[in-house]
Amino acid sequence: MSIKKFVTPVMTGALALMMALPAQARDFRLGLITPPPHKWTQAAYAFAEDVKEKSGGEHSISVFPARQLGNEAQMVQQLQTGALDMAFLTIAEVSNRVPDFGALYAPYLVENIDQAAALLRSEAAGELLNQLPSEAGIVGIGYGMAGMRQVMSRDAAQGPEDLVGKKLRITPFEPIRDFYKAAGSAPTPLPLPAVYDALANGQIDAIDMDFDSILIFKFYDHAENLLISNHMMFPMVGVVSGRVWKDLSKEERQLLQTSMRKHLDGVIDHFQQQEKLQEQQLRALDKVVIQEVSKDDFAAAIAEWEKIWSEKAKSLPRLRQAAAEIKGS
Repeated sequence: MSIKKFVTPVMTGALALMMALPAQARDFRLGLITPPPHKWTQAAYAFAEDVKEKSGGEHSISVFPARQLGNEAQMVQQLQTGALDMAFLTIAEVSNRVPDFGALYAPYLVENIDQAAALLRSEAAGELLNQLPSEAGIVGIGYGMAGMRQVMSRDAAQGPEDLVGKKLRITPFEPIRDFYKAAGSAPTPLPLPAVYDALANGQIDAIDMDFDSILIFKFYDHAENLLISNHMMFPMVGVVSGRVWKDLSKEERQLLQTSMRKHLDGVIDHFQQQEKLQEQQLRALDKVVIQEVSKDDFAAAIAEWEKIWSEKAKSLPRLRQAAAEIKGS
């Protein structure tokens, strides 16, 4: 028997066996900065369970909350190399790398949580995700969010003028830093788990935060003054490493897209439904002193912000148009 006659049937049989084998099982890793009680982390675990169930246990997702894999800048680097498979990222870090996303933080782009939810589900917001593969090496699956941004302070505050010179905790990214600098505050980046102690020991004077986190982490223990401003929305984006994505099958991509989008959308629904209730809970706390401020109170800061970001974020007019249509609907 010739070698050719012997090898061909063997190779054909091996190929058939390989084709009959199931797709390679994958254990994906998902990182995020929020601690376990936060809704984003809960959604990440629910997403992991969903993928495990829908794949019949073939695929799994290990969730690493509370900056276990580093801060968001470090996680983005891991995503770019393929060392990390997925993440739920604040648009804050994304905007540091793709400035056009900074437009989503335009002060008073939307007026309330319902408008924020509608804008994140709009075509205009969806178009921004198309920039991520080429500019950041990641694939944007969809948006989530936290609640509208408010300000809590240790000392009494009637309005923005009482925040001048104060050390005000922010998420570390340029759009919100520029806003508070324009308002005369001293924006101070701090990770969420460090905020409670920083308020307690006077390391910071005030915080930029949403109702949900204020209640979960009881920041009112050390900052009893709440300025309800609704000055910005706070989007989040679910992403997959571009290097990982290119090696996924069509079926695997579909599974991850469908499941992740479902749970990201659930995050939006959660904050949309809880916002008014959580405001009522804070108003019911005797120790919390509440003042309400509006767009007019921040007029000078907004004008300064616009000078900077109208040049950086070319998507701003498109998003403003979409927001105006939502407000008018």
